[in-house]
Amino acid sequence: MSKTKKEKKVRVVSVGLGILIFVLAFGAGVVSKVAIKPAWAQKYAVTWSDELGTLKSDLPYGEGEANRFDLYLPKDGTKDSYGLVVYLHAGGFTSGDKADDRSTLAWLCGKGYVAAGINYTLRTEEHPEASVLSQSNEIKAAVPKVIEAAEAAGYHIDKMAMAGGSAGHALAMIYAYRDGKDAPVPVVFTYGAVGPSSFVAEDWGIFGLGQDTEESRQAGAGLFSVMSGKEITPEEIKDGSYREKVHEIAAAEWVENNPIPTVVAYGALDKVQPFLASLRLEEALKENGVDYKYFVLEHSGHGLQNDSAVSKLWMEAIDEYLAKYMPVK
Repeated sequence: MSKTKKEKKVRVVSVGLGILIFVLAFGAGVVSKVAIKPAWAQKYAVTWSDELGTLKSDLPYGEGEANRFDLYLPKDGTKDSYGLVVYLHAGGFTSGDKADDRSTLAWLCGKGYVAAGINYTLRTEEHPEASVLSQSNEIKAAVPKVIEAAEAAGYHIDKMAMAGGSAGHALAMIYAYRDGKDAPVPVVFTYGAVGPSSFVAEDWGIFGLGQDTEESRQAGAGLFSVMSGKEITPEEIKDGSYREKVHEIAAAEWVENNPIPTVVAYGALDKVQPFLASLRLEEALKENGVDYKYFVLEHSGHGLQNDSAVSKLWMEAIDEYLAKYMPVK
């Protein structure tokens, strides 16, 4: 076999392994939601009704089929200005829908915020080109349209928060830290749970990455290529130059660009979003003097299912920070 053919075969195998890992790891890792919710959680999950306000569904922000958002406008439309909370859905970058978070968005709207859920192009057989990078850029394109729609409805937006769960949390952090300075209104707060915030191969050992073997480097190249939307080779994994290609989607590396208040939660036993990767986020928050709260659920995985008391503290902190940094006037 010629060297060119051999290199081509290795690249194909690498990408194939990456896609397989991506689908297995994230497609099933939908979320930081538990099937049976404790009593305290019921206040944060509200059934939508017209008593809360007005829901405008499937408003377009781009040409793609998935480029739609839902806008929740509070009942009282007489205030001079409103805070906007964007909450992005989970689903491992490969599934999910903005409607999945209707109860969360209803809770936010009921508190007096304009709220929005945004869909983005998922990585599927129909859209194999989709990546965390392309999805983050769709969110960047959507936010001005969300604000325009709110303004057109008579709700002036003067500040905003970005939030989400799992994949949506990753995208929310990318927007908050990477793109927040260019937002139409100040992004003053971000919160969420179990979203991957960094892509350093050594941290992803639960998938066999970061090992000094050709197979590990191939898998790492494949997975990070899929996520970053850029071709990464095993050689780049070996010499570390891949870090430049994943930088755009590594939220922890952008904290210094817009070091805003942050509340996050991670499961120490997470087998979907590696817990080690989240430690880089906390390090960045500390280094940049961010007002933050970082909750570790020691007995929980990706679903944050086994530490109800800590989950309650996390939600109470979200409520506290919303009131502090985006008070309803």
